[in-house]
Amino acid sequence: MHPELIDLFGFKIAWYGVLITAGIALGLAIATNIARRRGLNERLLSDMTISAIGWGIVGARLFYVLTSPREFQGASFLQLINIRGGGISIHGGVIFGIAVILYYQWRYRINFYRYADLMAPGLALGIIGGRLGNFFNGSDTMGRSTGLPLGFTWPEVGTPILGVFQSARNWVGMPGLCVTSTQTYVSSLCPDGQLVRGPVHLTQIYGVLIGVALLVAAFYWLRSNRPGWVFWQFILWYSVLRGALEETFRLNPLWWKVVLLEGPNQPGIGLFTATQLFSVPIALLALYMLWRIGRAPLESGNGTRSSTEAVA
Repeated sequence: MHPELIDLFGFKIAWYGVLITAGIALGLAIATNIARRRGLNERLLSDMTISAIGWGIVGARLFYVLTSPREFQGASFLQLINIRGGGISIHGGVIFGIAVILYYQWRYRINFYRYADLMAPGLALGIIGGRLGNFFNGSDTMGRSTGLPLGFTWPEVGTPILGVFQSARNWVGMPGLCVTSTQTYVSSLCPDGQLVRGPVHLTQIYGVLIGVALLVAAFYWLRSNRPGWVFWQFILWYSVLRGALEETFRLNPLWWKVVLLEGPNQPGIGLFTATQLFSVPIALLALYMLWRIGRAPLESGNGTRSSTEAVA
């Protein structure tokens, strides 16, 4: 229960990065195995995945910064690009990742969907690892204050967690929520309001459960031989689950303030955040694309690699 896995003479490795990297590596291994069985170009898949990850991180951070302006008021350039403590948006990562795959489609004349479908398990594993990393960070992706029984009160900063198992490490995460008449934010200083220690929605774990559900579903969707079916199912259900089951309870600013009920005697919900608003057109697009794919002639098999793929 500490943000850092290793702190050796000032060299620090955070759980957040380790868990995401592990998820991506496992996802690539799964995708490569499926590609081999389907006769696709494994090396091209690996190159494409690495490029998509790199640019996906750029897009994920950019999207997060653009949708969390309050958090970055007066921030320097180095603070804007620092993702060591968390702060990325999966939607931004997916958009930039898709752009990379489209480039490879143009460059090597491959079928976009045959490769994009294989990345669904890796995306789900990345979500799981990222949200677990957020949990270790404490105040990252914090939930709203709630009076519901499922609310969780974070330990005081500096409280030893799990005793000997943690050695000399102490919890350094969630300092508390500052509740004012106009906003609620994570802070240990609350000059104009009340400092609330909890309980709050454990939105990090909500995100983990979403990732687990998508991982199980991805393997089921991969049984389809309709290219694009897995890709758009993943886009649809991540948008729906993230918007409804995570963002509703997450302490994000509301772009369109329709409902805001947070506090010790409230359910701890807010509508609508930027992610929720962006999720609506994305989900509608996914439904339309699934309708089109479902109407297309059913392929007899998973297909074989083209001559261009074979020599790429």
